[in-house]
Amino acid sequence: MQNSVLVTGGAGYIGSYMCKYLSKKGYKPVVLDNLVYGHREAVKWGPFFEGCISDAKQLDRIFSEFKIFAVMHFAGYCYVGESVADPAKYYLNNVANTVKLLQSMVQRNVLKLIFSSSCATYGEPVEIPITENHPQNPVNPYGRSKLMIEEILKDYDTAYGLKHMNLRYFNAAGADSEGEVGESHDPETHLIPLAMYAALGKNEDVKVFGTDYPTKDGTCIRDYIHIADLADAHIKALEYLEATGSSDSFNLGNGSGYSVREVLDTVIKISGKEFRVIEERRRDGDPPVLVGSSERAGKILRWEPEYTDLEGIVETAWRWHKKIHGK
Repeated sequence: MQNSVLVTGGAGYIGSYMCKYLSKKGYKPVVLDNLVYGHREAVKWGPFFEGCISDAKQLDRIFSEFKIFAVMHFAGYCYVGESVADPAKYYLNNVANTVKLLQSMVQRNVLKLIFSSSCATYGEPVEIPITENHPQNPVNPYGRSKLMIEEILKDYDTAYGLKHMNLRYFNAAGADSEGEVGESHDPETHLIPLAMYAALGKNEDVKVFGTDYPTKDGTCIRDYIHIADLADAHIKALEYLEATGSSDSFNLGNGSGYSVREVLDTVIKISGKEFRVIEERRRDGDPPVLVGSSERAGKILRWEPEYTDLEGIVETAWRWHKKIHGK
């Protein structure tokens, strides 16, 4: 069996857990990461190459040495605000460099790609829950960069036979139940780890942006999906691609929405720690509700999330953060 999978961005939060999961499932993950946001110490389950996905010589070496049969592509910048302030950074890295990766794949006849896309390709929701048939009208350069790659992949499929799976995540969350992988960004912008930092005394408070949304408690509602469930979906997508040779796109979410206040209350409950919450005005471009339907992934990929409630997700994150950042 061909079992070597190139994992771009494999030193990052989701990518490193994906490597652990691939290894458990009998695959050999080979990591390529430039360590701009990734962590070298998170690469434990296969060989590591430091570098960029645009480096054709390094890619050629990797494809030759390990007989890669598929690529899982996590490498990319993902800060929405930064993408608005500096769109060039996102179009050069997320789009132009991905095209160079695709070129290397085609030249080496590596024609299977699992792409880490995003619900940001949908933009402002016109219906909830969001299905794969929802219009794709991204409202920021980050979302547009992901959609551009999806469109490019269609053309590469038609012209070169490069088959792909676009996996559109909602909010990735949680940590490895065995405590080896967790969420750590610099800068950190995600709600759950920021709440963990406040509970552990690393931050003085947590800011809530907007308390006057048309929701049950006035704060935004989001769909959180555990990294273990994301990893499982990637394996199922790869197996489906191998079995059918058909490209496709799937939402990956829980189908349940939790408000910002509910997340903070859950962190307080799980941690047993109170912390200060500061209410700020709304941020531009934050929809009141973002909840996805993963029904199609369930039917076609036979994927079913294990972590279906917020407490289970937060509990794994708290254990990891306490281990890493606790006093």
